[in-house]
Amino acid sequence: MMSDTPHPPASGPLEAGRPAPAFTLPATPDQQLALADLRGKPVILAFYPADWSPVCGDQMVLYNEVLPEFHRYGAQLVGISTDGVWCHAAFAGERRLHFPLLSDFEPKGAVARAYGVYREHDGTSERALFVIDGEGIIRWSYLSPLGLNPGADGILDALDALAGAPQQGARS
Repeated sequence: MMSDTPHPPASGPLEAGRPAPAFTLPATPDQQLALADLRGKPVILAFYPADWSPVCGDQMVLYNEVLPEFHRYGAQLVGISTDGVWCHAAFAGERRLHFPLLSDFEPKGAVARAYGVYREHDGTSERALFVIDGEGIIRWSYLSPLGLNPGADGILDALDALAGAPQQGARS
């Protein structure tokens, strides 16, 4: 469910410097997670089209492998798609994911819309990444081509910048 604060429709992913739209979404059939619950630490939002597609599966498994690196920055990774909670539960179990997958199912794509990454024509979200600081401000966003796994380099560079570390150039 979205917050009561209205958000104007975006034309493309929200850019750095903007407040991250508040949301509360189901993480399991009986638990919800709100962006506000994560205040005080960096948050990585990974929007993706669908649990069982090949690129999405590879992307989420990669992030699961890089999770200790994200945790070094104190960052919480959250995956978001328009799939339902039962689909997320099966996918997370099969792939042994250790981070929450949130269901932007009802109202369909409301959070993806607020972040400017909803695909109206097919009812899914774009493959988009956001790094949000502990105060709730978007510090980095990236829209990946749908068929391409964006990897973790951009996220790690954004977390470096957020932590005040000198940029190390391109990661491999």
